[in-house]
Amino acid sequence: MSNRPPGHVARSTRGPANRPHPETPRGAPRRTPARTFLRTADGVPIDAVYEPGPTGRDPSDLVFVVAHGFTGDADRPHVRRIAEAFARHGAVVTFSFRGHGASGGRSTVGDREVLDLAAAVEWARGFGHARVVTVGFSMGGSVVLRHAALYAADDGAGTDAVVSVSSPARWYYRGTAPMRRLHWLVMRPAGRLVGRYGMRTRIHHRDWDPVPLSPVEAVPRIAPRPLLVVHGDRDGYFPLDHPRMLAEAAGDHGELWLEPGMGHAENASDEELLHRIGDWAVARAG
Repeated sequence: MSNRPPGHVARSTRGPANRPHPETPRGAPRRTPARTFLRTADGVPIDAVYEPGPTGRDPSDLVFVVAHGFTGDADRPHVRRIAEAFARHGAVVTFSFRGHGASGGRSTVGDREVLDLAAAVEWARGFGHARVVTVGFSMGGSVVLRHAALYAADDGAGTDAVVSVSSPARWYYRGTAPMRRLHWLVMRPAGRLVGRYGMRTRIHHRDWDPVPLSPVEAVPRIAPRPLLVVHGDRDGYFPLDHPRMLAEAAGDHGELWLEPGMGHAENASDEELLHRIGDWAVARAG
């Protein structure tokens, strides 16, 4: 699904329509909500939403950039619930990955989505926030790991801390029934039709070429930025060897939360967990 060499990093682009306000200089604080289409480095329009967070807090402080799971988008109720929880701790940027919601393009199921996240992070910094925390769920959880590794040296599109919830550690996992169904959805023409018309998700028909850096390979490259790996012990998609592999690869800069009774991704993340994540981000993001 990619036509660039492994490890290639392309910067996101910001045309005039992507700036927070035409009369607001880059880096100036802004407290009002905004919504726009960003344009990624490979030219895909990405629907993005900015919410300023608690009034009275320094707007140059912390912003969460939320990377949703496969078949989600910025307007889905479970994504809005995540944003509302994090808004108690800082500003929030949500967006729809390519092929999802109002964004253009087609989903590459975690490959070129790093370009979407890079554009969203750079847009978030344009509001004047000094600290950016990326929080991803499931597919988005793998994207935040790869993004943090590939953009580690990029002051504009990089992140200051990473939270990965319900992420796979390795590609092509088919060990659970939900993952076998997902592979059918992605790999088969009939499955892609179901994705398009039944789940409002447009999926690219090409295989990955080359295969992108896997999440577990990306994790060591994130250091010294803090990393939090969150996973439920009742996750029906990825068993516990996935988060344990990620935590082992992270070493001293990583932290692992295994959540009793938790299932998979956004829908399984209750308010208490989200606020603990918010507190962690405030404390660890530098």
